[in-house]
Amino acid sequence: MGNMPLQFVLRERQAVLGKFKGKTVLQAMPTGRKRISHRNFCEEVARATTFTGAEVEAVLRLAAEIAKKEVENGNIVEFGDIGTLTPSFKSLQVEKGVEEFNVHKHIIKPVVRLSPSRKYFELRGVSFERVEPQEKKKSSSSSSNNDEGEVYKPDGHTGL
Repeated sequence: MGNMPLQFVLRERQAVLGKFKGKTVLQAMPTGRKRISHRNFCEEVARATTFTGAEVEAVLRLAAEIAKKEVENGNIVEFGDIGTLTPSFKSLQVEKGVEEFNVHKHIIKPVVRLSPSRKYFELRGVSFERVEPQEKKKSSSSSSNNDEGEVYKPDGHTGL
């Protein structure tokens, strides 16, 4: 089974920056996405292995927990093809000589920062399909029966 095209709608808006500042422009916005639950993701991974969905879930949770502990200890974790996990935080500025820097007051929001791998997060081999914007309220008869979708493939060909 090939990849499904990424669906998008064209939105009209006023440009506020750049060479189109003040002009009405069209911009593509992704749409038609659905969220895959963690449990369903684990089941899909399990189908390609000898593990059960619960075992895959347990391994993923353990890997995330251990990676977080390592980052909390100040270490940088290379998390496979996904990328690198590093500790980070925000620091408030303190004027030198006026106020003494207080670590408990001036360092805030410690977080785990993910630096994604370019190789992994760059989508290749995708195609695009323009769809009409959905109404705010979804009706049961609309949505997936769009025979008018224009498919754009990066190789320059379009199709239905």
